[in-house]
Amino acid sequence: MKLLLTIIIFVSISFASEVTPFKAQNNYIMDYSKTTKCLVRNFDIYKHPKWAVKITLKNGKKLFFSSPKSMFEFYHRPGKWFDIGVKSEKDFKDIIVTDYQTMKLIDAKKAFYIYGSRVTSIAGDDLVAIENENDAKEFAKNNNGKRVFKFDQVSDALIRLINGRI
Repeated sequence: MKLLLTIIIFVSISFASEVTPFKAQNNYIMDYSKTTKCLVRNFDIYKHPKWAVKITLKNGKKLFFSSPKSMFEFYHRPGKWFDIGVKSEKDFKDIIVTDYQTMKLIDAKKAFYIYGSRVTSIAGDDLVAIENENDAKEFAKNNNGKRVFKFDQVSDALIRLINGRI
């Protein structure tokens, strides 16, 4: 009996070490409720989880957005929502987006954003967030996407263009 128990424990430990990554990734949480609204558009976040975005501020406050476009709208012009108290990018702790294809929560600054695809959010024309550049290019190809951007390439002018405010 002791031998069997020893073998089971040894196999369990061996298996666990194989699947445990050497360097753990951030475990992001999209902790909205049914009453959580998009800061920019006042849409219910829970109804469209493929598009959900969250910014956590250094003071602990959590801001939710109905899509990457809405998040970038806030990101580029936080003063428009002066009551939030964000003065600069230094006030942001984390920005996470939902990978549209996998529903995985990812660091927004490492994601790729597809512009001009036929896939639209509740906010209309939008930027589809995808974690991997090759997957983003494939998504763009399959969905009539015009261009793939990195986070720092998404300008305020692009967001105004998507919103029809040029």
